[in-house]
Amino acid sequence: ALLDLSGVQEVKGTWMRSTTLPCTYKPSEGFTQQTLIWSMERDYSTSTIFRRDDSGDHVLLSQFRDRVSVPKHSPGDASLLIENLEIPDSGHYTCQVIWRSKNNSLVTKELTTTVKVVKVAATKPVIRASEPGLTFPAGARTSLTCVANGSPPISYRWFRSVPGGKALLLSSRAELAWDSLQPSDTGKYYCEAENR
Repeated sequence: ALLDLSGVQEVKGTWMRSTTLPCTYKPSEGFTQQTLIWSMERDYSTSTIFRRDDSGDHVLLSQFRDRVSVPKHSPGDASLLIENLEIPDSGHYTCQVIWRSKNNSLVTKELTTTVKVVKVAATKPVIRASEPGLTFPAGARTSLTCVANGSPPISYRWFRSVPGGKALLLSSRAELAWDSLQPSDTGKYYCEAENR
């Protein structure tokens, strides 16, 4: 149908990450986008977050300042990007587009998407080596990187097992690097990933 908005019913966003709420239409000759409004309903009250009109783009809610945007140069794309998702960003978001036709009548369409912001536990990390294989000549430079997914921030720790079943903390960074490997560096290394 003419000027129908398409999007999705629900978006699950990861806390502290970014998400896009799709709202698109096929531009149609004779209709000009006049106004675009994104509003949010939460706890039975509705507030306008973002408005685009002849005077430009306006973010109307301070909690979204510097965190929301709509593509500038893609006709037909009114999708809302929300960055650094917070738990209170959960709610019902409505994309409302108003077009003006050649005979100056207005056409309005709306689309609502429910956003759920979830905290995601850190996944079991994987270890990436800077080269394939884990056998190296003495004097070589190499590194191991610990990688996990989940809600940021994720902190990493590297351990090396020492006799007696103990583990020695080596680093609190994601990467463990050696400038010049020595035979004494041979051993078992472990990494740990943790978020809130």
